[in-house]
Amino acid sequence: MTVHVICGSILEAPAQVIVNPANSQGLMGGGVAAVIRRAAGSAVEGEAVARAPIPVGTAVATTGGKTKFRAIVHAPTMTHPAETIPVENVRLATRAALALADQAGWESVALPGMGTGVGRVSLKDAAQAMIDTIYAFQPKSIREVILVDVSAEMIAAWQASLR
Repeated sequence: MTVHVICGSILEAPAQVIVNPANSQGLMGGGVAAVIRRAAGSAVEGEAVARAPIPVGTAVATTGGKTKFRAIVHAPTMTHPAETIPVENVRLATRAALALADQAGWESVALPGMGTGVGRVSLKDAAQAMIDTIYAFQPKSIREVILVDVSAEMIAAWQASLR
């Protein structure tokens, strides 16, 4: 499995599926979730809400809506919208997203910085947790993980964690 770091919008990631760092209610009101909802359409949020509650440490997949993606994986980093979270939630959400994507047979998955926005996990801690979780994961189908973010600071944190 290869890991790539790309600076840019998750909506332009060269992946089959993208990950939404969600909340357990499936609401897509802020941060990356809002960006995805605007592009995919509100029906995707409706699909996620219909599957709620989605416990932290699990994930659900919805259609890709109006995006080019085969699916959107909703992996909660928090129970309630806009709550501060511990770094452990980043690990749990990253692992859940990878497990669901792998089980579904997808070969490429794109993840943004998990828990670094409204979750308030430091970029350094989130990057290290994500990298450690990705490299500990033993995939059957995933061949490529793309870490993508618009934040140059998040990109630098992932790159530092990869060294």
